[in-house]
This record gives sequence, structure tokens and C-alpha cells, in this order.
Amino acid sequence: MTGGSNPTAPHQAAVEEAIALHAARPGGLLALLHAVQGRLGYVPPQVLPRIAQALNISRADVHGVVTFYHDFRTSPPGRHVVKLCRAEACQSMGGDALARHAEARLGTQLHHTSADGITLEPVYCLGDCACSPAMMIDGRLYGRVTPERFDRLMESMENA
Repeated sequence: MTGGSNPTAPHQAAVEEAIALHAARPGGLLALLHAVQGRLGYVPPQVLPRIAQALNISRADVHGVVTFYHDFRTSPPGRHVVKLCRAEACQSMGGDALARHAEARLGTQLHHTSADGITLEPVYCLGDCACSPAMMIDGRLYGRVTPERFDRLMESMENA
């Protein structure tokens, strides 16, 4: 398919596979969206009408879920994804300063991707409260992250 509003073949295949696995399940929308994002790295806005149709719900309902949950992306992530915990425990242990440092170090803001392809995302609990502040790089959890440790982790990631 061509055109800005039509899903590409890989998008369509990912959506149809997710629909086949999850559409018949009660409350299957979240699982379906996670399956699409797991396969594509994000939930393309142009696939929302097909998901809505398959689940017999409105496009607005699907859009509302995608935009409500911070874990869903509507554009492709960078080559690396850095998630900073923004929950209360991490904030109380220096999470705000870490977030400001990360934005400055990467030259981008939360919810965006840096020029060198690092997506910086806030998350609202990584479950590592005892080791606050916590962050995740490409699915790997790190605790007790200081600005200095953040820099070392970014350098090791860039050199890998």
C-alpha cells in the first residue's frame, strides 16, 4: 500500500497478527497494542482504524488508550531507548536532577529522540525503588544512577 494514511505491508502484517492473537480476548486492546509495538517498536497512527474495526470499538477509544499510557509510542524509537523513572521514590532520591542532566547530556527532552538516535522516555515506576533513582537502557535496569553514572552508561552504550 502507498500513501500517508495507509499502513505499510509490515505494519499491516503486525496488526493482523496481533488481531488474530488478541481480538477475541475480553479486554484484548492493551495486549493487542503491546503486540503491535513489540513487533514494530511503536503503534503507527494509521493502524488505529483497523484495530478499532477488529475490536468493534471507536477509533477514539483506541487513540485514547494509546495516548493515555506512557509506554506506547506513535513514532519509531531511536536506536537506543533510555527510560528514566519519574515516580516519587526516584524523584525523592535525585530523579529530577537526573532527568535534567539526561536531557542536557542527550540534547533532547523527555518523550523525544536525540539527533544521534537515543529516545528518552519517562516511566512511572521501574520497580527498583530501593535503588532509586532508576533507569532502563534498551530493557536493562540500572539503579542508584547519578549524573556521573548516567554519563558512564551513555559512553559505554555509545562505544558498544
